[in-house]
Amino acid sequence: MVTLTFYFIVMQKKYYLPLALLIQIVFVQLISFFPVLIESFYSNGFYIYISSFLRVIVGFLPFSVGDFGYLLAIVFLIIGSIKNRKITKLSWKDRFLKILSYVSVFYFLFNILWGLNYYRVPLFEKMKIDKEYSNQDLLKFTKLLIAKTNSIHTQITNNDSLKVVFPYSQEQVFEMNLNGYQSLSKQIPSFNYEHPSIKKSLFSLPLSYMGFSGYLNPFTNEAQVNDKIPMYNFPTTVTHEMAHQLGYASESEANFIGFLASINNKNLYFQYSGYNHALHYCLSNWRFRDEAQFKKLLKTVHPGIIKNYKESEDFWDNYESFVETGFHLFYDRFLKMNQQKDGINGYSRFVDLLVNYYKNKNL
Repeated sequence: MVTLTFYFIVMQKKYYLPLALLIQIVFVQLISFFPVLIESFYSNGFYIYISSFLRVIVGFLPFSVGDFGYLLAIVFLIIGSIKNRKITKLSWKDRFLKILSYVSVFYFLFNILWGLNYYRVPLFEKMKIDKEYSNQDLLKFTKLLIAKTNSIHTQITNNDSLKVVFPYSQEQVFEMNLNGYQSLSKQIPSFNYEHPSIKKSLFSLPLSYMGFSGYLNPFTNEAQVNDKIPMYNFPTTVTHEMAHQLGYASESEANFIGFLASINNKNLYFQYSGYNHALHYCLSNWRFRDEAQFKKLLKTVHPGIIKNYKESEDFWDNYESFVETGFHLFYDRFLKMNQQKDGINGYSRFVDLLVNYYKNKNL
């Protein structure tokens, strides 16, 4: 009986893609246990070629192909839903199979074009970076980071009470960020970045309400950046998305690589963006660990730097809504389904990488 049922399913085309979805899910779960295999043959093999190809064919275009594709998909989805309501011949079962077929294709393209990077060898293993550190290690690093950020802030403003006003356009940032990656790749060749494809997102306003500064489109390999965020945040946001383009799916790893690319840029404004970004995470970490220590550290930060933090805080407060909460919950669940066990909190895990990476290095 079971054999006949399976034969019946296989013989009907409408079951092909839904069945393929089940096979794909099982395959991805199995292959996730072999990160070295994924690292060797996918992340450092097939992915390098397909991502470079995608960036070459769409990178030169002045608009976001991926965003435009999403917009068309939404329009067709709405039109399709309206048409399907008028068609009474399709049973609920056929409608469900049709949805599963679309999901199957989406799931395949997502994983083959980018998603398998979620299961590669963790960066701390490849770079031999420790995972554990003490409060004393964090305190030492935070103080060094404050001193460095204060120093660059002074070089830019000549006044510790003035916030940094970014002098470059967003298009200039896209181009100038390449300098940071070029410098970084001389130290760590695996972070070499070629074939830029960085775009301002067509959905910048919705992204603001969702609480996101940018994202990578896995189907076109375009780095999409929210063009409404404060400009002093812009360079590090861009380098973060560029790290995703290199195949680093983990948010903490993308934060870490983005930081390194920013501080290796010869331009002081780009360095400030990187150090400021890292300092914010370290201070937030202290706020969670030890409120008294956090207040002591905050007193040593230049008032102008704190004004930049206030600028960013005010920006996100203006767009705060239930939409942000909903999307953050969705994204948190999405990350956990892709073996990012910390979910959306994984962004802050890049402090772990920072502290241990700089234990025996100068900042």
